[in-house]
Amino acid sequence: MTVQLDVIGVVVSDMTAALAFYRRLGLEFGEDFGGHVEAALPGGFRLTLDTEENIRSFHPNPPRNLSGRSGRIGLAFRCETAAAVDALFEELTGAGYHGELKPFDAFWGQRYAGVQDPDGNGVDLYAPLT
Repeated sequence: MTVQLDVIGVVVSDMTAALAFYRRLGLEFGEDFGGHVEAALPGGFRLTLDTEENIRSFHPNPPRNLSGRSGRIGLAFRCETAAAVDALFEELTGAGYHGELKPFDAFWGQRYAGVQDPDGNGVDLYAPLT
């Protein structure tokens, strides 16, 4: 099974302010898809910005870190297939890591799941459904 770090995601409270900040750092963002934007990074990575409202639209109880605050940054790993998302989720939760979101077919066309690293940081797993 091949898994590839693909996305660094940041949850933002004010998309306009966040875009202005990151654009000053030279990032170019694509279209806003309902509180979600992406910028291509060197090496094929992407930086995504998501509003709190967007995150709550599919995750009503966002993860909390050790300080009790909602996670503000997360990593996303692209899996080869939807079945690989399920298998990796089972492997990680079977090893004792906290499963935050059980695998599901997301409305944006991905098999999607979420776990937490040992410090409570969000780590998403996904694969295209097609």
